[in-house]
Amino acid sequence: MDVYQLHLISDATGETLNSVARACLVLFEGVEVRDHLWPLVRTSRQLQQVMSEVEAEPGMVIFTLVDGGLRKELEESCRRLNVPCIAVLDPVIAALASYLGVESSGRPGRQHAMDAEYFSRIDAMNYVLAHDDGQSTVDLGQADVILVGVSRTSKTPTSVYLANRGIKAANVPIVPGWPLPPELLKAQDALIVGLTENPARLVQIRRNRMQMLQEEHDTDYTDLDRIKQEVAAAQRLFKQQGWPIIDVTRRSIEETAAAILKLYQQRQREQAS
Repeated sequence: MDVYQLHLISDATGETLNSVARACLVLFEGVEVRDHLWPLVRTSRQLQQVMSEVEAEPGMVIFTLVDGGLRKELEESCRRLNVPCIAVLDPVIAALASYLGVESSGRPGRQHAMDAEYFSRIDAMNYVLAHDDGQSTVDLGQADVILVGVSRTSKTPTSVYLANRGIKAANVPIVPGWPLPPELLKAQDALIVGLTENPARLVQIRRNRMQMLQEEHDTDYTDLDRIKQEVAAAQRLFKQQGWPIIDVTRRSIEETAAAILKLYQQRQREQAS
């Protein structure tokens, strides 16, 4: 199989480029692409060093550079090397400039500025870490979102993803034989979401988890019939409490978080009206 090179050049951290590239690459099956991320490219010298690497392993260049001089230098270098060159954010920025009636600032890395939104995300992340897996339930009422579900239903990674969007998310596990914390049922201001998963899929995930912990023997934790009972009991609880339910079986973390954010925004609109 041929290996294609993809060079991602950014004047910031490159997170946006990396996300865009990965979102696009999953649409192409049977193709092997080796991506090279070149972040914080802000001087001509840095760009020259990167272009020497592109010349050594030629491939498509995707970039986010706001400095006009660097952009021109990059485009000229790509023409010389006969490699395609795409400014991934240009169409969006141009459309926004037209819609908003103002020009962009042209300052690299602005999305990482230490503004109020930045500190909101940090605050949300600290909250998530302190309230993971049922910890510190005393102030659950301060959460924006509370995720509830049986073990291995992606509660923790989804909570962390939400924190990166500035959402204070706590997660509470449903453990057979253990009561739920009373603070959970009193959290009237938080959006409480029940996460569920196909029992057969849960068996696989839990067995993999036990292997990682070098616990090979079967227990109730990995027994299919017991897991079916767990999932059924959790779903009954969700319905009794009127909590929205999301099946994470065929969803990525991003898709689950997007569904939760949609519910959260809808709830905010309803409360505002």
